[in-house]
Amino acid sequence: MFNFKTFNNIAEDGLDILRQNNFREVSKNSDGILLRSHNLAKEDFEDNLLCIARAGAGTNNIPVDDATKKGIVVFNTPGANANAVKELVICGMLLSSRGIIEGIEFAKHLDLEDSAALNKAMEAQKKTFAGNELGGKTLGIVGLGSIGSMLAQAAHTLGMKLIGYDPYISIEGAWRLPREVEKAETMEALLQQSDYVSLHVPLVEDTKNLINATNLRKIKKGARLINLSRGGIVNTSDVIAELENGNLARFVTDFPTPELIKRSVAKNDVVLLPHLGASTKEAEINCAVMAANQMVDYLQDGTILNSVNFPRISLSRGTNHRLVIINHNEPGMISKIADSIAACDINIAEMTNKSRDKIAINLIDLECQASEELIQQLRSVEHVMSVRSLDIKI
Repeated sequence: MFNFKTFNNIAEDGLDILRQNNFREVSKNSDGILLRSHNLAKEDFEDNLLCIARAGAGTNNIPVDDATKKGIVVFNTPGANANAVKELVICGMLLSSRGIIEGIEFAKHLDLEDSAALNKAMEAQKKTFAGNELGGKTLGIVGLGSIGSMLAQAAHTLGMKLIGYDPYISIEGAWRLPREVEKAETMEALLQQSDYVSLHVPLVEDTKNLINATNLRKIKKGARLINLSRGGIVNTSDVIAELENGNLARFVTDFPTPELIKRSVAKNDVVLLPHLGASTKEAEINCAVMAANQMVDYLQDGTILNSVNFPRISLSRGTNHRLVIINHNEPGMISKIADSIAACDINIAEMTNKSRDKIAINLIDLECQASEELIQQLRSVEHVMSVRSLDIKI
């Protein structure tokens, strides 16, 4: 039996998966943590913590480096909220183009009892809210993962031209893209050609202030910029400067700041949303279910699918007995581990090893149960961080 701890409100569908696998919810001494936006930076990791599952894509609320040093796997749920974000981006493009917000405000303050006079007032003013259609316009998508590829498909059906930029796109991601997506060699090339630019990259060191004064000077005049990813990706001051000089027509973001709020009050060129990107019932359920399944797979089998700090790894069950060994990624570790197992007269039925940066993980199926002597021997091997013995029912 494994123990888990939760932060935030987690959808019951995800919690049910853990309970169905005989996981027990506790307040301390947990094997896994399931959370959404709770900040773990000030939390001390318990000694027996094995994994953290984030029900969402971003992990900036988790001290990933500290977790890695302790051999704790950090999961996220890329794609689980992709449809929700995709739909809001389309909404954002419409809000930035069609005078919808201004029209709503105008209609709310009409104070006329006579229907004829009301209709006359609306007809007289509606031309001031005229906008542009999306069809025939060019959408530039920065980041072509789950959200970016789904957005490309939706925008294509709306008749938009598509340009994509993602130097790290996976083969799987490339297969998801409509063939009509033109590849931009640089982000600057994308900005120069796009009527709308939507950002879909994680907030990491390399993407901080990704959109800044230097590349904004090259943006197509009158373009609309949409950021529903993370606030730090865009340099707010530089965006406001481009709005002020007229190069950028409108900025839509899910991450208000005091500076942006002041601008939105003074001008109509900033649309602020209170982090609604993944705020749908469906997305919350999808994220919780995906996070819970990943926690179960790792704690029971050692399988890793979507981790931000460990490599993807899986091994079909071959015997009843499995070792999960985490070690620093140093030369000769596989042979040291194998030699320790052989020294205890135990045969390896099957094994796999994967590494990522400074960390490595081994899944080893044994022909008989690992003895306590073997487990202690493996734990004493230099650079081995942790050893778990799992009995697996086939």
